Amino acid sequence: MQDADLLFMSATSAAALIRARKLSPVDYVEAVLGAIARQQPRLNAFVTVTAAEARADAKRAEQAVAAGEPLGPLHGVPVSIKDLVDVSGVPTKHGSAIFQDNIAREDDVLVARLKAAGAIVIGKSTTPEFGNKGLTDSPSHGITRNPWNLGRTSGGSSGGAAAAVAAGLGPIGLGTDGAGSVRGPAACCGVVGLKPTLGAVPADTTRDAFGNNIYAGPLARTVTDAAVMHAVLTGPSAKDPWSIKGQDQRQLSPKLIGGDLTGIRIGHIARCANPRVAADVTANTRAALDAWAAMGAEVEEVTDAIDWIELEGRILYQANFTVFCAQYLPRWQNQMDPVTLAFMERGATFSLADFRNAQFARTRLFRAIQALFERYDFLVTPTNTRSALPVEFDAANDEVEVDGVKCGITRQGWTSYQYPFNLTGHPALSVPSGFAADGLPTGVQIVGQWGAETDVLRLGSLLEQARPWAQHRPAGL
Repeated sequence: MQDADLLFMSATSAAALIRARKLSPVDYVEAVLGAIARQQPRLNAFVTVTAAEARADAKRAEQAVAAGEPLGPLHGVPVSIKDLVDVSGVPTKHGSAIFQDNIAREDDVLVARLKAAGAIVIGKSTTPEFGNKGLTDSPSHGITRNPWNLGRTSGGSSGGAAAAVAAGLGPIGLGTDGAGSVRGPAACCGVVGLKPTLGAVPADTTRDAFGNNIYAGPLARTVTDAAVMHAVLTGPSAKDPWSIKGQDQRQLSPKLIGGDLTGIRIGHIARCANPRVAADVTANTRAALDAWAAMGAEVEEVTDAIDWIELEGRILYQANFTVFCAQYLPRWQNQMDPVTLAFMERGATFSLADFRNAQFARTRLFRAIQALFERYDFLVTPTNTRSALPVEFDAANDEVEVDGVKCGITRQGWTSYQYPFNLTGHPALSVPSGFAADGLPTGVQIVGQWGAETDVLRLGSLLEQARPWAQHRPAGL
């Protein structure tokens, strides 16, 4: 098997070959590490590559196969971990100069679950400082570039993971999503990204467990790989109150068993807080809706007047940076990302009343979405309003241009479809929808009812079958 085919093989296919003793984990990991070495200067998708540890783990994985030991669903499969999540013995730098020497003492619960499933950690993928924005760059590690066009961003804040998966530097990556940070990079890089239901995947390290809006989820080239990885990550943790007891996240609705979607109701939300959508994104979203309609689904435009609480969401987001990062300013201000500092400055202007009213608005938004799910099985939107932004875009000050028209900051003009579902807790999946006029990927977002990740993944899988995308590869790899 040629390296190119191996690097772009799905995780589930690779795991099956490893179990059948037709693929050596040692050879597989070596091929991925070689590809990382070649592509890291171009893409900058990794902040740390754990080559020695990965090679040792691959040898142990091969010995386990030879010994006939029980093997997990991801046995021998390389995985990258976003550099906001701890891997024992490896620095967790948070994209910041502040934490350059921060060696993790133990694995995060999600890393422990991936390792228990047999996955082999190959490195820590890049993130902007504290995952602060929709582009992946920081003063500490530089710019992470989009494999489809090196002049464009890979998205953020899980841009390193998305770029790595898109470029064949491991078939799966673990990302986190605080305001679209899995789904946005997935759309930018032409891969699959899932933000689960609140509590489905535990968030052991979040500072506000009860008011949490940060999720961990998979980035993958296929829906099946994302589903398998998600199944590995789910389950309760005593540190996350939302995860302790809840609905079974893996149950599939019976009416989605086959390929006939008759009786399935899809509500199409054309716009959230954004004033415009690029014509090519609209066309690709319509093509996805038409594909589901051809399977029997009833597609309807959502005309309800919904307050998408862009300002209130920004108050919650930026005020958190103000409080959390204040401790670092005396020593580290000159080495911090100017975007972080801008968010802190703006967050400091909000009052306690502003913050509490924003929390109340979050409840109103949740109830508005719940009301839509009384009529629809799924909600569908574009993932981004346009293809990936230029890498030099200033996320604190620049306005997003959509078809040549300025449309506000990123939350207003680019990622407005994403952040609402961090606030409401509903599962949301981004899958590729095609290519824009500039040759970059676009994505469509599928939102489901609470606990309905399996249904969301199934609808994404049906689109994947009708409009395949995993065969596409960026040039120059």
